[in-house]
Amino acid sequence: MLDIKFIRENPEAVKENIRKKFQEEKLPLVDRVIELDRQNREAMTEANTLRASRNALSKQVGMLMGQAKKDPSKLEEAEAVKAQVKANAERLAQLEELEGQLAQELRQIMLVIPQMIDPSVPIGPDDESNVEVERFGEAVTPGYEIPYHTQIMERFDGVDLDSAGRVSGAGFYYLMGDIARLHSAVLAYARDFMIDKGFTYCIPPFMIHGNVVEGVMSQTDMDAMMYKIEGEDLYLIGTSEHSMIGKYIDQIIPEDSLPHTLTSYSPCFRKEKGSHGIEERGVYRIHQFEKQEMIVVCKPEDSMAWYEKMWRYSVELFRSLDIPVRQLECCSGDLADLKVKSCDIEAWSPRQQKYFEVCSCSNLGDAQARRLKMRVKGENGTYLPHTLNNTVVAPPRMLIAFLENNLQADGSVNIPPVLRPYMGGQSVLTPKH
Repeated sequence: MLDIKFIRENPEAVKENIRKKFQEEKLPLVDRVIELDRQNREAMTEANTLRASRNALSKQVGMLMGQAKKDPSKLEEAEAVKAQVKANAERLAQLEELEGQLAQELRQIMLVIPQMIDPSVPIGPDDESNVEVERFGEAVTPGYEIPYHTQIMERFDGVDLDSAGRVSGAGFYYLMGDIARLHSAVLAYARDFMIDKGFTYCIPPFMIHGNVVEGVMSQTDMDAMMYKIEGEDLYLIGTSEHSMIGKYIDQIIPEDSLPHTLTSYSPCFRKEKGSHGIEERGVYRIHQFEKQEMIVVCKPEDSMAWYEKMWRYSVELFRSLDIPVRQLECCSGDLADLKVKSCDIEAWSPRQQKYFEVCSCSNLGDAQARRLKMRVKGENGTYLPHTLNNTVVAPPRMLIAFLENNLQADGSVNIPPVLRPYMGGQSVLTPKH
């Protein structure tokens, strides 16, 4: 959410930013915001004037009533002032109601106007315009067949989608045996990897209130992603970023405590509304998964440096697991409305001979901080911090990349050295079938 003062002083820049995001239907909202802001400020000014005159008029009534004891003619004058006090009170009540209505409408529109994107963001309408920046590791296609990921898992008796379908429906899974252990090993390794980078480990709430949801994500993303608990003001989180950033709602953060660097584990729940392939067999796009996340709350001047560090942590982790990756810069039309800048880390799929998304790193500037009323108290007053988030790992999707890139010709799966302590010392998984 943008600062109303910024919109008031830079309406054309805000409109140009909307055009860069290919959301021309939102252009009239800028003029509407400016008009509502004008009306609201006028109402506030008039209300403040009435409040300031209230005490003076009340004193005048008291004085006239006292004088009326000696001079009855003053009684009529006192009654006239009383009538003015009553009229002012009625007008003040109307203005206060109007202020509330204008502020509510203003906020709802402000939540829809996108954040100003960073000048370095490539311009394009959708993800087809995302730009590959750099590759890490050699994208190898072996001379033997790489089966579909569920076929690899089934060789280890490692997945049961049929039972999950009977129990929960499409988009769910049972992981079993070595594959389930591998899933947990990857999460544990990712946790320790981030702790070694100086991040504080956290397990957050898995449900959050509606005002936190509104604070951390756009309405469009909320409708497409979030599961609401019926009869409660609670939503299941789609990623631990939601509750981790929500931790700071209405908080004043001492400047000398920044940056806050946290890494969190959670299950994640997503509707995947409108997504394609949810009925397909596999664990690529699912309603429930587990994830290790990283978030940073920092000074505005430090956020771009943290953005660079965070996506490189993802690259380092995936390369330590022998998975080739690339960094893909997200274009303007592919950025969620709260994001200033974002990139995806994509893993190589030797079966498909293409890359697919496994991490998403985002700088949200002060958007979440303004929505959640987070503030930093510094030497020269308070200001809004910047927030960033990035996926560390999100199995079971990440397992697809792991299994494909570590599959051997005999059907076994190599376990990279960094992961072996989390797999009971195993260096290889041998299939049962």
